[in-house]
Amino acid sequence: MKWTSDTRGKVGGGVLIALLGAGIPALMGAALHTDVGEPHQETRLYFGSERADGRGLVGEQEFMRFLDREITPAFPEGLTLHDGYGQWRGQDGKIVREASYEVVLLYPEKEAGERSTRIERIRQAYEDRYQQDSVGRSDDKVSAEF
Repeated sequence: MKWTSDTRGKVGGGVLIALLGAGIPALMGAALHTDVGEPHQETRLYFGSERADGRGLVGEQEFMRFLDREITPAFPEGLTLHDGYGQWRGQDGKIVREASYEVVLLYPEKEAGERSTRIERIRQAYEDRYQQDSVGRSDDKVSAEF
């Protein structure tokens, strides 16, 4: 069989139309069903490990005790813990690099006010106990289903 540009164009166009025809309903379905899950708030907390008084790092065992005593009782339904490595610029202009811990909390959006109070207690406890300038916090609205 000898292919001509006219034949290739017709075959290629037919394949393209078939692919688009199959994909459009799937795309439309996905666009119409964006409400998977319930409205939740996602809070990420960033805990540094360097102490201002030079007593060494907040080690893994020490952080796990803090997690067990402070965070888990406030969020007993669950959380996610990630090891991290962060950096920030100190007041003296120098870059500080340190091991860090990231805790991810998900909770119903309707409970955001009460949960925020718990989170602020956790942040303050860590700052006070481990001589931290701050514990980073970020919040996002998400849909979640469990």
